Amino acid sequence: MPVIPIHQLQERASSGLEIEFFNPGSKARKDEPRDAHRDDHYLFFLLIDGSATLMIDFQTLRFKEGTLYYILPGQVHHRITNEAAGGWFLAVDTGLLTMDQRNVFEKGLSLQQPIHLKEEEIKQYHSLLTLLLQKYKEAREYPLARPVMYSLLQAFTGMVASSYCSATSIENNPSRKVQLTQEFKKVLASEYRTIKSPAIYAERLNVSLSYLNESLKKVTGLAVSYWIIHEVMLE
Repeated sequence: MPVIPIHQLQERASSGLEIEFFNPGSKARKDEPRDAHRDDHYLFFLLIDGSATLMIDFQTLRFKEGTLYYILPGQVHHRITNEAAGGWFLAVDTGLLTMDQRNVFEKGLSLQQPIHLKEEEIKQYHSLLTLLLQKYKEAREYPLARPVMYSLLQAFTGMVASSYCSATSIENNPSRKVQLTQEFKKVLASEYRTIKSPAIYAERLNVSLSYLNESLKKVTGLAVSYWIIHEVMLE
């Protein structure tokens, strides 16, 4: 069985952020993966016009004008087919999101659904991201621009979390393995400073370590030990 690679954002962006505006007909970067892969960071997409498709967790999603979507760390996906679309792409390190935002995004852990924005919402997102892109470019040369860039990024991720809180498309009946993964991440977020043992997390959740590992690998593709180390490194 082929191994699905996991890509590290820090290998490409020391700031923990990549942002790009793409036009219809734009070609993918040469270093952009085409085959199935995972990322250790969040991906956000906002289609301003046109249409696109995305293969994620071996399901095909279709996006139309005004669609907002995100991909969680660890989810298997292919490169979005955006040749006939224009819009925004962001790769964001997990540590740049607040815990409240992460809790919102991970509610749809099995397969979150895209949401359609109103015209006024699209304008607000587009204006914010245009300014964020400008500060992102300036931060490469002027260190004082970086805090402004992060503040604008927080505004964006907060808006996305708010949009998803307002939407009714978040999954209401996740599977047992999805529920267990959500429960594990909540316990991990509050206990990682003092608990480093995968077995203790399994005990806290009243399941065997093998079943906890099985659930996490099924949902995220990664084991308990990876997520413990990941949380410690974020801190």
